[in-house]
Amino acid sequence: MAQPPLECYDYLIVGAGPAGCLLANRLSADPGVSVLLIEAGGRDNYPWIHIPVGYLYCIGNPRTDWCYSTESDPGLHGRSLKYPRGRVLGGSSSINGMIYMRGQAADYDGWAAAGNPGWAWRDVLTLFKRSENHFAGGSELHGGTGEWRVERQRLSWDILEAFRQAAAQTGITSIDDFNGGDNEGCSYFQVNQKRGVRWNASKAFLRGIRQRPNLHVLTGAEAERLELDGGRANALHLRWQGRALRVSARREIILCAGAIGSPVLLQRSGIGPRPVLERLGLGVKHELPGVGENLQDHLQLRLIYRVSGVKTLNRIAASAWGKLGMGLEYLFNRSGPLAMAPSQLGAFARSSPEQLRANLQYHVQPLSLERFGEPLHDFPAFTASVCNLRPYSRGRVTITSMDASVAPSIMPNYLSDSRDLQVAADAIRLTRRIVAAPALAGYRPEEYKPGPEYRSEEDLQRAAGEIGTTIFHPVGTCAMGQGREAVVDARLRVHGIAGLRVVDASIMPSITSGNTCSPVLMIAEKAAQMITEDARRQVPAPAVREALVS
Repeated sequence: MAQPPLECYDYLIVGAGPAGCLLANRLSADPGVSVLLIEAGGRDNYPWIHIPVGYLYCIGNPRTDWCYSTESDPGLHGRSLKYPRGRVLGGSSSINGMIYMRGQAADYDGWAAAGNPGWAWRDVLTLFKRSENHFAGGSELHGGTGEWRVERQRLSWDILEAFRQAAAQTGITSIDDFNGGDNEGCSYFQVNQKRGVRWNASKAFLRGIRQRPNLHVLTGAEAERLELDGGRANALHLRWQGRALRVSARREIILCAGAIGSPVLLQRSGIGPRPVLERLGLGVKHELPGVGENLQDHLQLRLIYRVSGVKTLNRIAASAWGKLGMGLEYLFNRSGPLAMAPSQLGAFARSSPEQLRANLQYHVQPLSLERFGEPLHDFPAFTASVCNLRPYSRGRVTITSMDASVAPSIMPNYLSDSRDLQVAADAIRLTRRIVAAPALAGYRPEEYKPGPEYRSEEDLQRAAGEIGTTIFHPVGTCAMGQGREAVVDARLRVHGIAGLRVVDASIMPSITSGNTCSPVLMIAEKAAQMITEDARRQVPAPAVREALVS
């Protein structure tokens, strides 16, 4: 049985996803402080976490996923979407697509220009490099000695190479690296794997430090609410092994529960928009209108094309011999389809000439299926999934009960802004131009979804609502800034409450131009630096008197 927590620590970290794991590593490096890392899920010892294709068995599985769903969304013609979030050590890095992506320099320069000093690209590049362990070693752009392993993918698909050539023929240049600050172009994604095995945040940041006597990792513990005293967050109420526990913090409580979990915990603690709190009969401990607002996500449009004369995973996986071959290839070489990230080839492009920088991202796959979790199609096909990188539409997350076991209401409000509808229509047209390029002609691609009958502007916008789905990048619900809707300041301290920070994707004032996992690690790296700086300005905490066993 896991050891119960002590009654008091210097730092309480809620959520053992990418941010929480990195913070636990950095803060506990000081032997003079004690750290409790709290995770609602279990250990990351489920075998499918570590085999890259195992995301198929982790998403939608309550062992590893919170299994959220959105509300019926008008922009998607009333459809509700599954909304996966990691519920296990490593958080969403244990179930995600493993893509290493920083976004664009202009994303971070925009954060700084909006009144958040220290967050410009020149400031954060060093932080990306600090945790990075890049396959090519250290350089001006990459780190070679960090914990976050980045490797090339182990795959070869003719259909993907043909799409890359077709993109070049359409004006999307082939490049080597998406992570230099301007990701416009086409290339294969680099991934967080180590020799064909998923490299999650738990392996990267916890595995080597589990014997530190000042770090306690508590799994199966759900945070229910924060306790405030005199304008300070001083304790956390948990439920662990059927017991109610109260743990206090000498220095800080740090929320790393993600774009869904962090605003939900604040709201359950009486911190948030007054109408939400009063509707549930909660006392308003501290009014912050922006808690749960500003939800942003990348909506992907999954265009599917039937092909002929070329190998795709649909046919290989359809036969027993094909499955056996895939298993043996992975067993002996850690390569082949079982080592594949969900998406292999990427491209960043502009939806129209008016765009000043790339505003679309492609995830291209040598396979197709109706929707996630269903079998592959019984015909050869590939999928060109394209998403709007910087949507204008905004949603919200709100609690519906004080009971921590009741899921919150998640309303993304996809395509609710007319500018997003325009980008969606332009994205479909651009995809069709790429697929019509000479490099793919030999495979005779035929559009299966949305279908060639969608031609007019109205048709294409309607198609976006029919085929659009999340690509699992929710951010922004505890946004950083100084305005009325801001929740944290540039040092990630919750406005108006001492001893409380939020460190995860929820603090992004605007979504990054790409996959969001590695930007979250950068945020945590910066937070660790700021927390340590702030602690030095204060009276030192008492030395640790008792060993804390992980």
